[in-house]
Amino acid sequence: MGSALSVVFALAAAVSNGTATVLQRRAALGVPLSEGFRLKLFKDLLHRPVWLGGMAAVMAAACFQALALVNGALAVVQPIFVLELPFALLIGGVVLRRRVPRLGWVAVTCIALGLGTALAAAAPSAGTSHPNPRGQVLAIVCCAGSMAVLVHTALRRPAGRARAACFAAAAAIGYALTAALIKDATDAWRTGGATGFFLAWQTYAFAAAGVCALFLLQNAVQSGPLVASQPALTLGDALVSLSLGVTLYGEEVRTGWWLIPEVMGVALILYGAVLLARIPLAQVLVSAPAGSDRTRT
Repeated sequence: MGSALSVVFALAAAVSNGTATVLQRRAALGVPLSEGFRLKLFKDLLHRPVWLGGMAAVMAAACFQALALVNGALAVVQPIFVLELPFALLIGGVVLRRRVPRLGWVAVTCIALGLGTALAAAAPSAGTSHPNPRGQVLAIVCCAGSMAVLVHTALRRPAGRARAACFAAAAAIGYALTAALIKDATDAWRTGGATGFFLAWQTYAFAAAGVCALFLLQNAVQSGPLVASQPALTLGDALVSLSLGVTLYGEEVRTGWWLIPEVMGVALILYGAVLLARIPLAQVLVSAPAGSDRTRT
């Protein structure tokens, strides 16, 4: 039952994130553009019910993600978030009154089939609810070090595909680390209530990691085409989360000949992500309009 609930909550989080992306984008399109960040932009958005709806969706997504991680394995929950952009595309087609092209449906189908194939073949099992402290510190150091290397590499590159891909890969690691810390923080809530949650260092660590990942993602979007950043973000988050689930929480995945359908599923997800990134509607939803900020959870 717990595993089924985690999938349901993870899907709800992905839908909420997709809804937030669409609503925030629609709200941003309705305010005057500027050359830089302005407090007036935030004031304008606060008066728009659509933007407030987007923020409500962001908070709902965070709650659903926490509930999913409490009830299920990290290696199951985070890969489901690859469906966030497909959901945004489908919802955006309705809200923004734009037709989803045939290529978009092909991309969505590939991502959904790939995710289902990979998860069914891997069959991740639930591990422990609390990781080993030493392993957790080591994981944080390794993730932070990898992110630093990717950011350094990105900064040495001119704007373009390589720079965007490096920033996106760094953001993916940040989001995976955020999820791993959220899982531990929610366990603190379950055992110690609100007091235990707010006294746990993991609570503040996942907030910091999430903000950092968001900042890196915004840089990825601004540095190059979506076709370079989206595949790195989509697969990076899922694969790093899988690794953290196995190493930190003792989650197990099937190996041996099961690796064949797992790799096939990952390949389908990658192919679908590349196709999706080429669709104008997806680029409109993800890219930030000139002179305005964009948020992502």
